[in-house]
Amino acid sequence: MPPILSAPARITLLITDRNLTVLGDPIDGWTDLDVTVRFNEPASGSFTAPAYPALLQQIRGTALDELRRVVVIRDGQIFAAGPIEREGPEVWSADGGQHSDPGTITVYFADDLARLVGRHTYPDPTAAATGQTSTARWTSTGNAEDIMRALVNVNAGPGALTTRRIPQLVLGADQGVGSTITFGTRFEALGDALRSAAIAGGGLGFRTQQVGNTIEFQVYAPVDLTSGAAAVRFSRGLGNLRSYSYIREAPTATTAIVGGKDVGTSRVIVERTDTTAVAAWERMEVFVDRRQSDDVPGSTDELDQAGDEALTRASARARLSSVTVDTPTQRYGQHYQLGDRVTMQLLSGAEVSDVVRVVHLQATPQSGEIVTALVGSQEASSDPGWLQATRDLARRLAGLETI
Repeated sequence: MPPILSAPARITLLITDRNLTVLGDPIDGWTDLDVTVRFNEPASGSFTAPAYPALLQQIRGTALDELRRVVVIRDGQIFAAGPIEREGPEVWSADGGQHSDPGTITVYFADDLARLVGRHTYPDPTAAATGQTSTARWTSTGNAEDIMRALVNVNAGPGALTTRRIPQLVLGADQGVGSTITFGTRFEALGDALRSAAIAGGGLGFRTQQVGNTIEFQVYAPVDLTSGAAAVRFSRGLGNLRSYSYIREAPTATTAIVGGKDVGTSRVIVERTDTTAVAAWERMEVFVDRRQSDDVPGSTDELDQAGDEALTRASARARLSSVTVDTPTQRYGQHYQLGDRVTMQLLSGAEVSDVVRVVHLQATPQSGEIVTALVGSQEASSDPGWLQATRDLARRLAGLETI
């Protein structure tokens, strides 16, 4: 039987407007909640509740196209918060059952990070899209966190054009994390740009968090929790691991050949090799097109980073999907976060240490909550292979479309 991990009172659902003002009372009588939060990706979720007129008014306001947000509070902390993306189905039946008066409604929502990643990076963020005539690319060399914060600030935050600002969005406190990188972008999806900078900067994490009446964009360094007093471990013996599914895959590339600007014999080419992976798996090559780069021979920081990112994405990957049990001394959101490195002990006795990529929360008032964690390498995902391939192709095409 699924573990009962918390009483229904520990989860509260609220509806707010775009300015984070709470509309009405907490949602009463909800019957199902399903939320998935992801490392460096927008969260998604849904809830089902009785279709009382008061709830429909909170969700819809005075116009069907008016932005509303869902706030999920778990144990007194905001678990996820962001805009409603789809409302419905609204279901009613005269035959009785769960859909009898007043019927039910299911609401689908994302977190506020989805509002950021929908932006594109302007070469000159001070000019409108139709006025990009003076700057070919937005470029910067410096601390990765500072570059990520600047990208958000000028494309969606307080420093952006008025028409591009997301209401209530601010920059969180500077954490002083990440390494020095060289970064350039032009009309790229902001989410892709942030992920590339995060990887180049040493595996940083980024997220949005509702804090009071603001939405903070936060950059952080995930924590290694594989040892020490604060170590996070999951195992059958500890009673905090209910089940798991473990998959290991060979790398798809161990050497990246990166092509920069110009063509033919004038094209700038660099090669990046993961020597450890070559020794273990042999040489496997991938070509990375970065023709939009301004790098020249002898100064190839951006091309080097592109090659390293490609190798990180292509590295040997592990996907450990597990159903974990929160305990008083080891609870998601309190003792570990997305991006942190944790350890799981398999039934064979082998231990797997990797990054928490996805956390899935399912809850009902009757059975409490079930927390599922996906632990794995950079490209680990529960998505089917065809969807991952489509995303990779979209990334590559975006690079060609923005030269």
